[in-house]
Amino acid sequence: MTIAEANKIIRELECKNNLTEDEEFEFTEALGFMIKTTADPRYMMALGGYYYGLRDFDLALKYYDMATELGYEEANECLGYVWYYGRTGTKDYEKAFKYFSAAAEKGNPVARYKIADMYKNGYFVDRDYEKYKQIIRELYPEVEGARYLGEPLPEVFTRLAAIEAEEGNTYKAIDLYFRAKDFLAQRIMYNPFFGNMNIMKWLIEDLYKLTEPDPLEMDLFDLYYWLTKPCRISFRAEGKKHVVSCVEENGECVINFEGQWYRNVDDFFRKATIGGELLTDNMRHLDNFVLEEGGK
Repeated sequence: MTIAEANKIIRELECKNNLTEDEEFEFTEALGFMIKTTADPRYMMALGGYYYGLRDFDLALKYYDMATELGYEEANECLGYVWYYGRTGTKDYEKAFKYFSAAAEKGNPVARYKIADMYKNGYFVDRDYEKYKQIIRELYPEVEGARYLGEPLPEVFTRLAAIEAEEGNTYKAIDLYFRAKDFLAQRIMYNPFFGNMNIMKWLIEDLYKLTEPDPLEMDLFDLYYWLTKPCRISFRAEGKKHVVSCVEENGECVINFEGQWYRNVDDFFRKATIGGELLTDNMRHLDNFVLEEGGK
């Protein structure tokens, strides 16, 4: 393999979701080759990020550590996440605070809202809810005009929405949730990373505690709400009708789509496909969602 061949493979596969076994092998081999050949921390971050998405956190940590040792500042944010959530089996809030602080000193907004979370929860630092709110409010104008889908607009907006709801500003909170939802939906279309899907699920749960969902305005991600109770919903993909239903079996809700059963709504979003492509990959072609029965 040459550098040109490796870069060609990386370019072709880095934005593709659901790699085949062969494509996964090609992609990781190409990145590994570039790491050995160039020692460029950007390739370490790419390979670490890929393994993180696969939930192979030990390998993700390995490559993030390699990038950090070479002074690559962006790795600090990722290492903060690894230790904050204990991805490799052990939570270490001291390490998380250390890495998030290093990233925050460079202005990293993701690290800053995670530090805010640590003050909110009292992780390693003393609990300080006012400081949490201050940091989130300071971040709002910085991300409000975000155009790059990787910017943390949904993460900041959902936190601020919860603050506004708590303070009785319901309409402000609802507006923030809907704006976060629209932005996050676009991000997920290009990157259905499990973290993005979790944010969307929690967003939908919190949003519809404040306002009733309108079945006439339903979109794909509103299924996070509807498919938690018995119902039948139809929608169209490029003109063809599809039906998904949630039924109760032995006291639990399970989901049927195109004859395939899913254990819950998370399982459905993670695995359900149309024409071999995830529903999130087909988002721009999905419309005319109709609640045909149930869902009350």
